[in-house]
Parts: sequence; C-alpha cells; structure tokens
Amino acid sequence: MNALKDSLVELIRRTSAEIPDDVNRALIAALENEKKGTIAASALKIIEQNIELAKRKSQPICQDTGSVIFYIECPVGFDQIACEEAAREAVKEATKIGYLRQNSVDSLTGKNDGTNLGPGAPAIHFHQHRSPEIAVRLVLKGGGCENVGAQYSLPAEKLHANRDLDGCRKVILDAVLQAQGKGCGPGILGVCIGGDRATGYEFSKQQFLRLLDDRNPNPELDALEQEILKTANELGIGPMGFGGKTTLLGVKICAANRVPASFFVSVSYMCWAYRRQGVTLGADGAIKTWLY
Repeated sequence: MNALKDSLVELIRRTSAEIPDDVNRALIAALENEKKGTIAASALKIIEQNIELAKRKSQPICQDTGSVIFYIECPVGFDQIACEEAAREAVKEATKIGYLRQNSVDSLTGKNDGTNLGPGAPAIHFHQHRSPEIAVRLVLKGGGCENVGAQYSLPAEKLHANRDLDGCRKVILDAVLQAQGKGCGPGILGVCIGGDRATGYEFSKQQFLRLLDDRNPNPELDALEQEILKTANELGIGPMGFGGKTTLLGVKICAANRVPASFFVSVSYMCWAYRRQGVTLGADGAIKTWLY
C-alpha cells in the first residue's frame, strides 16, 4: 500500500505542477496565432511563463488546485477498498507537502480541516476490465471553470434550440457566450448529449481524459466538435475575455442514451490550466508508464 500511495502522491504532484504536452502545444499555437502586442497575446504569454515557472519549481500551476477526481481502471479482483484508502492518504500527504492547496471545505459549516478529505472529496471512479493493467487518471478541476458549466433541457425555446444536433450546437455555443471569459479561458469543453442530469455531467467530465488533438470516431460528433471550436473562436471573446482569436482550445463531445421525456445537454468547462495526467501501475503499485 505504501508503494501505491507514493505513486499516487507523485501523480498528484505532476498533475498539479505540469501541463500535459498536448495542452502545452495548443497554448503555444494559440499564442502564435494571436496578434502581437494585443492584450490576448499578453495574457497567453503570462500563461506560458506561469507554466514554465510551475514546472521548474514543482509548484501548483494555479492557486486553486481544484476538485480531485480519480478515474481508475482495474482488473477483476482488484482491491478497490485498499486503493481508495491509498488515494485518500495520498491526497492528505500531497496537501501537507503543498502539491494541493487546502481548499476542500464542509458545505454546511464552511470549516476547512486542511486535508482535502471529506464526503465526495476526493472523487474516485472505478471501472473494472478484463485486462490485467491498472491505469489511474487524475483530473484537477478548478472551481472557477466549474462555475461556468451549464446544463440545458431541450427544447430551449429562448434559443430556438430543438431536440437535434443543431439544437445541441446552439446551447453549447450559448454556454460559451454566457461564460464571457470567466472560468480562466481559453477553455476546453467536455459535453454529453443525453443521459440524465447526473450521468450527463459525469460523462461530460470524462471527455477531459481525451487528448486535445484527437478526433471523435463518430463522424457527426466529430463535425460538431470542429464546428463549435471554429465558431467559438470567431466570437471575439478571447483569453480571459480580453478579446482575440482563442476562446476555446478544444471541444470534446459524447452521447449517452436518454429516456424519451428528457433531452439534456451537459456542458463542463475546463480552464487553460488543464490539469490531467495518468499512469499505469505494476502489481506492486509502482509507476510503470505515464499516459499523457
């Protein structure tokens, strides 16, 4: 259990302090695309410097280290109870060291015990598979970007959005418009079409596990992702809402079955500090490979 805990502490450290390569490439491309001398270019330059400094000093990229969300794929017979105990101890230790800030509070009292532990914190999602591989992915999702997530119920009359892909397009773009640079843009959208209110948001956040430069295997959803990304970046909102060509870095969409009476579109928003990392583990709990 100690080896597993140590591996998870290192996963937390790297996730908190280092932007994944695919995200870094997208931010550099965005900086090159913005007009030199503009506020948008200056904002992205500061972001670039922030990323370099955090990695060099092995310190959190952002003062809000966010909600801690683990996604764990494991073989049948894997001890999930022991793994969850190790994950909670790793979060506690990482908080003590400073890889995570003390920012998980009791919702009734507002009390902060300084451990980042409590009901629902951290969030841990297990998925069993028939492979012997153990894979742990971690997302640190800040509160600012969480605040600008949105869920729509179609049809949405004010937006003239019907229960079809065009209606989905309209409400997703409305979510971008309503954010107006809040949530520390440029952002990344994770979207689920369908599901119920709970699973819609759950599946939308799972989209953040995808690489920024991947393509959706569903042709209709792929086309929708590309169209929304292009249109959003033509709105002129830009980094932090300062104007410019980079409102979004990526759009990732999935679909889930729904009951006929409901048609939800759930939009999760991720800030530029797209903290997502993962590892595969050996049977002893040691890190074998990094996934991003």
